[in-house]
Amino acid sequence: MMTNPALPATRAAQSAARNNLPPEDGQDELDVRRGFIATFPDAEIRDSNGELVWGLSDYAFLGVEEAPDSVHPSLWRHARLNMAHGLFKVTERIYQIRGFDLSNMTIIEGDTGLIIIDPLTCSETAAAGLKLYLKHRPRKPVEAVIYSHSHIDHFGGVKGVIDESDVESGKVCVIAPAGFMEHAISENVLAGPAMTRRLQFQFGNTLDRNACCQIDSGLGKNVPRGTVTLIAPTRLIEDEVERHTISGVEIVFQLTPESEAPAEMHFFFPKLRALNLAENATRTLHNLCPLRGSQVRNAKLWSHYLNVALERYAREADVAFAQHHWPTWGTERISGYLRQQRDLYKYIHDQTVRLMNHGCTAIEIAETLRLPESLDKQWHARGYYGTLSHNVKAVYQHYLSWYDGNPSNLHALPPEAAGRKYVEYMGGAEELLERAQADFAKGEYRWVAQVMNHLVFSDPSNSEARELGAAALEQMGYQAESATWRNAFLLGARELRIGARGREVKVSRGADVVRAMTEEMFFDYLAVRINGEKADGLFVRLNWNIEDTARRYVLNLENCALTVRSGSEEGTHVTIHMTRAVLEEILTRKTDLATAVAERKIRIEGDEKKFQAFLGTLDAFRPMFNVIEP
Repeated sequence: MMTNPALPATRAAQSAARNNLPPEDGQDELDVRRGFIATFPDAEIRDSNGELVWGLSDYAFLGVEEAPDSVHPSLWRHARLNMAHGLFKVTERIYQIRGFDLSNMTIIEGDTGLIIIDPLTCSETAAAGLKLYLKHRPRKPVEAVIYSHSHIDHFGGVKGVIDESDVESGKVCVIAPAGFMEHAISENVLAGPAMTRRLQFQFGNTLDRNACCQIDSGLGKNVPRGTVTLIAPTRLIEDEVERHTISGVEIVFQLTPESEAPAEMHFFFPKLRALNLAENATRTLHNLCPLRGSQVRNAKLWSHYLNVALERYAREADVAFAQHHWPTWGTERISGYLRQQRDLYKYIHDQTVRLMNHGCTAIEIAETLRLPESLDKQWHARGYYGTLSHNVKAVYQHYLSWYDGNPSNLHALPPEAAGRKYVEYMGGAEELLERAQADFAKGEYRWVAQVMNHLVFSDPSNSEARELGAAALEQMGYQAESATWRNAFLLGARELRIGARGREVKVSRGADVVRAMTEEMFFDYLAVRINGEKADGLFVRLNWNIEDTARRYVLNLENCALTVRSGSEEGTHVTIHMTRAVLEEILTRKTDLATAVAERKIRIEGDEKKFQAFLGTLDAFRPMFNVIEP
């Protein structure tokens, strides 16, 4: 797809940004390469069929030190640092695999075996990382795997480093924070289709890799395309602080729930003088609510947990590291880094709430709030993944919801209807385009993108409006310091030019994740598929039996709402008999309810017409729904 060059207003913005960057002392360059042992070319990893799962050759253009005009100079610097890949020594007994995935895999050498923290996103990248480690270090068996938190890039590769049979036999233990399984499975289930589509804008994984398209994701390069796996924990950390010794290595676990993830924890290694901060302190301002969507994270608690780590462990640490980016060495530097990360989230929280209590709205606070110079001049506090702007809005949402308090916004017209009225009020499409072209020439890209959005929603066939909106989004992407904002703007531009189906991404659920889903989660997902209009006036009560597990449920569809309880009931309209295996086929999209009934994988007793009416109320979600057009 053709892209436009950086225009004069963007070049001026990049020049201004370059003049306001923190001083460069070369420390990050030293730290990102410190302890390097080995790697292999471009970190290229393929699956058993020879399909590329991960590789960095597409990012070779980042070899140039000076940022092109199409990339914010700070983001270019960060994207180059994220190119480091291979096996690195952190300190005695502690090693990391970096640049083989979006996240890091940490390997700790115990007395008799290995302890692995966060086995990456998929089994292929995790296996390649462990293979590289074993090539250069003494060969020991894996005795324990630790999941630092409940996001998929920190557990999905577990079967690349251990066998489930070894866990079942007790040979290997799997440790996770309390609530891990519930959140690992449920976070993306109910809103999964919407999150998956929005994720494309956050990571830009459908964009080309070049200086005018995707260059980074903030936390790392991108997400791999491999096999997601899961093994349930055999031990949960449930107390605020727990101390355990694994293979001769003493570990202090610090729970940090409702921080970067609903279930998360830090680790301190007293004898090794090392502190692992999971994903709560990385080399970027993180997200309080990612662009893909999630429950809003608690900035106040996040800051509190970092303060606890600072007070309890930092004075006794020679190195602090995380499950993304690179470590910090030196007790004094660690304390300074943690104070700044702690204060970063507390400042955003407190100042947003202060201005909120003065009557400012989220958009007003986001437009005016700036970090103090003491934080703004720290590379690790800059918004490569999260941003000050959308984090402010997340804090506002946490306390006051989406509504800004202005009644004119309480029941505003939806985009299509509003778009038609805006265009009419502005004198029609031709007049609007003429004015927008003039504003575009002046570099007012934010306004042009906003106005063209109204015109596109008014008339999506207007090619001139689509191109002008795309051109404005493109220049905004070039100017963005945040990788996630850049990706969102540039994917928006691409879809305005060639449509949402230009490069569809196949979406599938990992079999291990599906096996870990409870039947209750399946019924919850079924409930959000009920089309209320189609269900109007329909009353269906079903007994639903999972035969091989002897689980029984009563489903009640009434008043257009599906409710579920355990047990069985006399006098229901229909009884459904199926196995857990068939349920998992449905969850992995190998079949659907209607097909399973037709193929007699599901047995029906009672009023089959009622069951067919029930099936007729279920919506099928379209994975590539429109975002930047009606």
